[in-house]
Amino acid sequence: MTSPLRRLRASCLAALLAGSMLTPAFAQAPAPQTVPSAPTAQTQTTTSAEAEAKRPKIESFTLENGLQVVVLPDHRAPIATQMVWYKVGSADETPGVSGIAHFLEHLMFKGTKTHKEGEFSNAVSSIGGEENAFTSYDYTAYYQQVPVEQLKEMMGFEADRMENLVLTDEVVLPERDVILEERRMRIDNDPGAQLSEAVDAALFQNSHYGIPVIGWRHEMEKLSREDAIRFYDKYYTPNNATLLIAGDVTIDQVRAMAEETFGKVKRRAEPGERLRPQEPEPRAARTVTLSDPRVTQPSVQTTYLVPSDNTAKDGESEALDLLADILGGGATSRLYRSLVVEQGIAAGTGAYYQGTALDDGQFMTYGTPRGDATLEQVQKGVDAEVDKLVREGVTEAELDAAKNRVRKALIYLADNQAAMARRYGAALSTGQTIAEIESWPERIEAVTVDQVNAAARTYLQKKRSVVGTLLPASAETSAEAKAPEGSPAASGAVDPTAGAPVPGDTRS
Repeated sequence: MTSPLRRLRASCLAALLAGSMLTPAFAQAPAPQTVPSAPTAQTQTTTSAEAEAKRPKIESFTLENGLQVVVLPDHRAPIATQMVWYKVGSADETPGVSGIAHFLEHLMFKGTKTHKEGEFSNAVSSIGGEENAFTSYDYTAYYQQVPVEQLKEMMGFEADRMENLVLTDEVVLPERDVILEERRMRIDNDPGAQLSEAVDAALFQNSHYGIPVIGWRHEMEKLSREDAIRFYDKYYTPNNATLLIAGDVTIDQVRAMAEETFGKVKRRAEPGERLRPQEPEPRAARTVTLSDPRVTQPSVQTTYLVPSDNTAKDGESEALDLLADILGGGATSRLYRSLVVEQGIAAGTGAYYQGTALDDGQFMTYGTPRGDATLEQVQKGVDAEVDKLVREGVTEAELDAAKNRVRKALIYLADNQAAMARRYGAALSTGQTIAEIESWPERIEAVTVDQVNAAARTYLQKKRSVVGTLLPASAETSAEAKAPEGSPAASGAVDPTAGAPVPGDTRS
C-alpha cells in the first residue's frame, strides 16, 4: 500500500498520466516555447472527436448477483488492469466508528478461507505485476495490473476475498496498531495535513466529509473485529460493487471469466440508499490558523463549498471545472501570471475544483510567498484576482483556451489504461452513468461564458469559504510569515508545488 494520495476530478486529468491517483494540477513554470499557428476551435473539436472515435468501445454488463462489470479494451500491449470498486467510503460510516472503511481496506489483505495471508500479493509480485488499494470518502477500491494471461487468476483471488475474508482478534488488533501508526506518520507529524484536516472539519459542518478518511484517533483506538465484520458483511457484496477490466481483452472474454469467478459470489446484503447528512447553506466565512515549529514554508488556502458533479445543476459542474483552469490551472492562468510573473510575490499558486463526489464538492485556491513577500500579501493577491474575476467575468478567449486544455488532457488520459479505469471507477461510484462519463467532453464544449461567470458569482463568496493558513512558529500572523531564508522560494526560485494543499481524503 502506497503513500497518501488524493482525489480530484477531471479538471486535473493530466495528473493521471503518470499513473498515480488523482492529484492537483499545480501551476508549472513556463518552458521555452515555439509559436505554432493556432488551431481553430473547430479543428480542435474535430481532432478530439476523431481521437475519441478511434478508441475501442467501452461496454458493460451485470451479473445475476448484481455486480456491474465494465470493460475498457486496450489492445496495445498484452496487459490487463483489474479494479474492484465498492460503493462505500468513510462518509458512509456510522458515527463513532470513524476510520472503519480504511481499516477494513487493510484487513482485506489478510487471509481468506481459501488463501493464506500474503498468497494473493505473492501471486501478483511473482509475475511482475502491481497491486494496491485506496479508501476515499465515497468509495474503496482494489486493483492489480498483470500480464493478461494471469487476469483470470487475479479475478479468482479478488472474488474470493469478496466473500471469504477471515478475521480474528489475532489478525485485527495488530493491524489496528498499524493504522494508528499510519495516522501518526501522515497526520500527527505533518502540520500541512493537520491544517487540511481542520479546514475540512470547518468547511463541512454537518456532512461526514468533515471527518478524516483515516478516522479520529480516539475512535480508531476502539475499532474492533466486530466493527470490521459488520462493515464487511453490509457493504462488501457484489451488488454494491463495480468490476472494471481495462486492457487487452474483449467483452466476451471478460464475461466468461467474470461468470466463472465473481458470478459464484452470493449476494448477501442490501446496503440500501446512501442517505447522508447534508450541508446547510453557509452563512459565515471561517478562518483556521495553525502555527508549528516544523513548518518550513508558510502557505494559505481558501476552500469554497460548491456543488459536485452529482449535486450540481446542468452545466454548473463543467463551468466550475473551466473556472478553476482559467483562474489557477497552469502557467497561463490568472493567478500564476499575476502573483508569480508580474508581482513576483508567490513561489506557487493555483486553483482547482474537486467535483467527483457523491455529495458537495470543493473549489480551492492556494499560494505560498516568495522572497521578501509575506503570506498576507499572497493572500491579498489571490483574493484580488478572485474578486476581479467575479466582478468582471472571464473572456471568450480564456474559455476557449481552457476548453482546449481540458480536451487535450482527456485525450492524453486515454493513453493510460489504469488511469482510464480510475476515472470510470470514481465516477460510477459517485452516482454517474457510463453515458454521463462519455458525454463529458460534449458538456464541457457546451459551457458558455455566462455559465462560468454565474458559477463564479454564485459560489466564490466569502460566506461559503474557509481560509486556512499555515505558519512557522516564529510568525504569529500571516503578515510576518515569509519564505524561510536560504530556501529556493526566498532566493527567487519558483517551486510550482510549494505549499500547495491537497484535498482531504487519505488513501493507502
